[in-house]
Amino acid sequence: MKAAGEPGAVLARVLHTLRPLVRLLVHHGITYPALAAALKRVFLDEAQHELRRRGMPVTDSALTLLSGVHRRDVRTLMREPRAAAAAGGGDLPARSLAAEVVGRWLQERRFLDKGGHPKVLPRGKAGAGERGTFDDLVEGISRDVRPRAVLDELQRLGVAEEADDGGVRLLAEGFAPRRGSDEMAALFAANVHDHAAAAVANLRGGANFLEQAVFVDEIGEASVKQLSQAAAAAWKTAMREVMGVARQRFDADRSLPAGQRGLRARFGVYFFSEAQE
Repeated sequence: MKAAGEPGAVLARVLHTLRPLVRLLVHHGITYPALAAALKRVFLDEAQHELRRRGMPVTDSALTLLSGVHRRDVRTLMREPRAAAAAGGGDLPARSLAAEVVGRWLQERRFLDKGGHPKVLPRGKAGAGERGTFDDLVEGISRDVRPRAVLDELQRLGVAEEADDGGVRLLAEGFAPRRGSDEMAALFAANVHDHAAAAVANLRGGANFLEQAVFVDEIGEASVKQLSQAAAAAWKTAMREVMGVARQRFDADRSLPAGQRGLRARFGVYFFSEAQE
């Protein structure tokens, strides 16, 4: 039997994790040749990172040897503008203003009711006796975008709606766009990437990130439903606690020099069920 770290065993496990991603590609009509061509850029990027990690010079020959990408393609891809290769896998966009608004809405007390749930927020500036309005929420994050524009975006994404009394109601306790494939795809890519990155860092022995799961099989449909409900409830509790610490640290670290604020972190959870193979 091969050891877990041998190339053949690693490849087999990576292929297993790729199956859901290939399912998505096939669904959208993206073929193997298209993926193989786009993967050249990804292999070259990661080969560069690995060479730098080892303290070795990044040459065309070294990249070809480490990545397996033909030398001719290495020369072409390494010299073309980065923007031209964006379709092959560029960097993900920064966290959106809409997501920031939802996150603060779920966290700050003035935007929550006594039960800790997001309130229906009135529009406009807070008046006497009011603890927070939608406009206050948006302007507390950025004054560069009008609150009306942010509301329109939240409505487009299916995250919020205007209530009958003219206020604004949050439709989900979390940023989970139900409309707008670009936003959903960006969240999917960011979440799956960071989950995989944490697991890979642990496997390589360079980190000890939290990456755990609970697994059970040989259960019925009713039990799966109960587990799904329990997982959703646990997520709400964990999200509020972690988001609270994240908001505190973000605000506290604003006073640090820019060079000391170069890290990011993501906390997430998932639930999945299917027929046993």
